[in-house]
Amino acid sequence: MEEQRSTWREGSNNLIWLMSDNMHHQWLLLAACFWVIFMFMVASKFITLTFKDPDGYGAKQEPLILTAVTKVEEAHVPEEKHWTKEFQPTGKAFTGNLLHHPLVHMERLELLRNVCRDTALRNLSHTAVSKFVLDRIFVCDKHKILFCQTPKVGNTQWKKVLIVLNGAYSSIDEIPESIVHDHEKNGLPRLSSFSDSEIKKRLNLYFKFFIVRDPFERLISAFKDKFVHNPRFEPWYRHEIAPSIIRKYRRNRMETKGLQFEDFVRYLGDPNHRWLDVQFGDHIIHWVTYVELCAPCEITYSVIGHHETLEDDAPYILKAAGIDRLVSYPTIPPGITVYNKTKVERYFSGISKRDIRRLYARFEGDFKLFGYRVPDFLLN
Repeated sequence: MEEQRSTWREGSNNLIWLMSDNMHHQWLLLAACFWVIFMFMVASKFITLTFKDPDGYGAKQEPLILTAVTKVEEAHVPEEKHWTKEFQPTGKAFTGNLLHHPLVHMERLELLRNVCRDTALRNLSHTAVSKFVLDRIFVCDKHKILFCQTPKVGNTQWKKVLIVLNGAYSSIDEIPESIVHDHEKNGLPRLSSFSDSEIKKRLNLYFKFFIVRDPFERLISAFKDKFVHNPRFEPWYRHEIAPSIIRKYRRNRMETKGLQFEDFVRYLGDPNHRWLDVQFGDHIIHWVTYVELCAPCEITYSVIGHHETLEDDAPYILKAAGIDRLVSYPTIPPGITVYNKTKVERYFSGISKRDIRRLYARFEGDFKLFGYRVPDFLLN
């Protein structure tokens, strides 16, 4: 009997040991499974971050943009960015070498995409890629570049760069000023001159850029250039367009002066401004919105430069387009690109808050798409 009890105890101990050993192996197997799953998640996250598509919204994706984003993501760009609250293109928040870093330019494009997705701003941020837009885009086939013209932000100099790249002249200094805007002689074809299939191919594959500046300061520049100084070769601004605006928008009929900035603002802020725009034709390009000029929510641009930081942006654009060894952007006079708050305040000092708010309502898409903020003294 004692021998049987001993055998039974020995069997029980062996069973307990086997069960314990089996459970140990199960825990090891379970831990191994968890480790494999964890490593798979880490690998997936790495792949997602490395190949994250920066142009998920809108137009077809492009290898050029993906290459630039891959470099930025490898530099550990944070997924959640709070830069828009601090970024003020009208100031000097970014200077020197920092602006040469792709991160700044990728953040500009990210802001653009986010605003394009905002359904509340859709009417102010979206437009059809019409012939009007295609007429604004100049083509350099030799180097696969598209440049959308946004008047009053230094576009003459960029045209000179493209004229040289297209081979019409060997250097910028050789280009006569009379040739730059003569599209019959400057060797700069417009995108609208191509067939639909050729247009689509270039929009999908070429390096594309344009330049913006503070929207209100741009309007002041347009007003001064076209209605105050009024170049001799553009008499229609003073003799045709100005009288039409005065007849419709001047409040003091006893006033006999030429077009005043107040008249100009009232015209631009009128929700029914388009009936005059149609009469003025393409001359409105000097004050029409960036949205209407370049369709930034419909066309996937590679870089968006800012006039306020052009000293840094111009070299970056040339390098990003792969042409920095072929041509240089003309020297920028000191202070020419700096946002002039005093000038803006002086021009708007006699404008009613109601008219300023109506003007902002029209250009709100431009302000938000490109990170500009209306100075407090204009709206408060």
